[in-house]
Amino acid sequence: MSQPSVTAQTAKKPRHPCVPGDLRLSVAPMMDWTDTHCRVFHRLLAPHARLYTEMVHANAVIHGDRARLLAMDPVEHPVALQLGGSEPELLAQAARIGAEYGFDEINLNCGCPSDRVQAGRFGACLMREPQLVADSVAAMAAALEQHGLDVSVTVKCRLGVDDDHDWDRFLAFIDTVAAAGCRMFVIHARNAWLKGLSPKENREVPPLRYDWAYRLKQERNQLQIVVNGGIATQDEATQHLVHTDGAMLGRAAYHDPYLLHRLDVAWFGGELKTRGELLRALRPYVESQLARGVYLKHIAKHLLGLFAGERGGRAFRQVLSEGAHKPGADWSLIEHALSLTESFQDARVDAA
Repeated sequence: MSQPSVTAQTAKKPRHPCVPGDLRLSVAPMMDWTDTHCRVFHRLLAPHARLYTEMVHANAVIHGDRARLLAMDPVEHPVALQLGGSEPELLAQAARIGAEYGFDEINLNCGCPSDRVQAGRFGACLMREPQLVADSVAAMAAALEQHGLDVSVTVKCRLGVDDDHDWDRFLAFIDTVAAAGCRMFVIHARNAWLKGLSPKENREVPPLRYDWAYRLKQERNQLQIVVNGGIATQDEATQHLVHTDGAMLGRAAYHDPYLLHRLDVAWFGGELKTRGELLRALRPYVESQLARGVYLKHIAKHLLGLFAGERGGRAFRQVLSEGAHKPGADWSLIEHALSLTESFQDARVDAA
């Protein structure tokens, strides 16, 4: 059975509440990356994955261009909106707006370590203020309930900040926030260094300690725990399912998106499709976006890693990188890149 085209799935899907089966596979919120075009592509690759938006500040949701900031295609479900902020009242307003726009989950960012985020008193520095996080979660949950919106409020956090390696302090943070009604935590299994490291270094330098996420699940089994950070292969992701409710992939899912497809098939069943089959199923979506005035470059940038590590992968990236920004670039460019790449692979088969 062939992969259905994206635009064929136009009916809005029902909400997907946070249940353990939904949490096995998810894609992390990534600034400048996980926009709606990226998420539609990832949904084609992984029909069962939970997807996350880029972080959006609560003030931007309330006062900004919602049509752009909260853009979402119906095929993306289940999809979560990640909010940044530290004012419970504003977060409550933003959560309600996000849920009314159709997001299936509202996630509070307590893990981003950038200077800009710290200056706004949100992100990873909130781990030093567990009661404020709890108040924010409670306010968001109350606003959703008041408006009859059955949407979960979740938290994504680190293990601690700077050189704080105190298990009891980490557990107290979780317990305080859980008492406010949060039942699901995404644990980026590193500390966040608020001084001296860039956001990129904060994703690589602090050592990974998955054992803390595993221990949290053991000691607080009633909570849903998803582990994030440094997961790069199918075997690594699968191992995390032994100890937690799910694995959240970040950079690996973006730079090698076919990994998402392999995981989805391995964990949920279905037919493993070729990269070409999957990409050609995206054509109706691409052409519909181009017809609306979207430039191809905004979609093509998310496709560059599809042939990562494959023969012809460099040619694929080069064609798209050099051509997608040009006026009039359309699906024919993607088809050319794909056909060229497939010719490399066919030549390899013939040579064998």
